[in-house]
Amino acid sequence: MTSPTLTRILTIRHETSYRYGTPVGYTIQQLRLSPRSEPHQHVLNWQISTTGSRHAFTDAYNNNCEMLTIAVPHDEFHIIASGQVEVTGPDRGRMSVPSPLSPLAFTVPTLLTGEDDSIHDFAARFLLPGARSHHLLDLCEAICGAVIYQSGATTVTTTASEALALGAGVCQDHAHLFIACCHTAGIPARYVSGYLDSGHVDHGASHAWVDVWVEEVDYAGWVSIDVTHACLQDAGYCRLAIGRDYESAAPVRGMRRGGSDESMAVQVDVSGQ
Repeated sequence: MTSPTLTRILTIRHETSYRYGTPVGYTIQQLRLSPRSEPHQHVLNWQISTTGSRHAFTDAYNNNCEMLTIAVPHDEFHIIASGQVEVTGPDRGRMSVPSPLSPLAFTVPTLLTGEDDSIHDFAARFLLPGARSHHLLDLCEAICGAVIYQSGATTVTTTASEALALGAGVCQDHAHLFIACCHTAGIPARYVSGYLDSGHVDHGASHAWVDVWVEEVDYAGWVSIDVTHACLQDAGYCRLAIGRDYESAAPVRGMRRGGSDESMAVQVDVSGQ
């Protein structure tokens, strides 16, 4: 991975394609495909290309969003987000980003991050009281040992406890389990969606990780941690959205009226210099 203090320019292209066996009459999609405005990342250029009409807005978590509607019959459509983002790795993962929300807003469990006995037992073994950043990285390693990375093992509706019971999942599941463990100790933690220039490390491109609230001698605030790779966020990461879980930070979410036999394909390319 790259040095935490390095500044890099990430070139990103993210294409989502939908195809249907019979025409769809109406599609509505909520897009979180524009990088966040934060001190550690500066958007040099960015564009989203698709059919239909779009309405831009900012959600409750200060994410850049658009509502896409396609109100004419269609049997396919494509969403292409692309551009360049200059990213400076935050010092020791510390995110100096003001937020209108109290950190306590991120102690509320969701359907995907709810706690049960198995999560309480797991957190009691690996999450120390008053945990510091290095202790939280130990928790990441424990999660990756308990939930082996396996593409296709879970879906976007898989909960943290289900992934733990299954023993397999992807970065989304790692993030949900980390958040659920933090909730057992009253530690604020939030979900991050975005992109990773992984270099020679597996599980890159479109990615999910977490921000966790820490209170240390010289710092009180958010620290950004990649659970899947058990490391702090550096200049290889572009942040799209934050939320309580995948559902509130997903790059693309929506619904349709009509149509059949939906197929979706996603292609993400990230390169850094």
